[in-house]
Amino acid sequence: MAKATTKKRKVIVESSGEAHINATFNNIIISLTNRKGEVISWSSAGKMGFRGSK
Repeated sequence: MAKATTKKRKVIVESSGEAHINATFNNIIISLTNRKGEVISWSSAGKMGFRGSK
């Protein structure tokens, strides 16, 4: 059986944007957005495996 072809995702790089940081007592969430406010990427300290006091 033939393999299904997949399209390569087109990556658009913008020259500017904003970083939004939401720091709570238990976690820190960082969201990177474009100028319109659309989230490009996000991550959190808990997702990266950080454990401990701040």
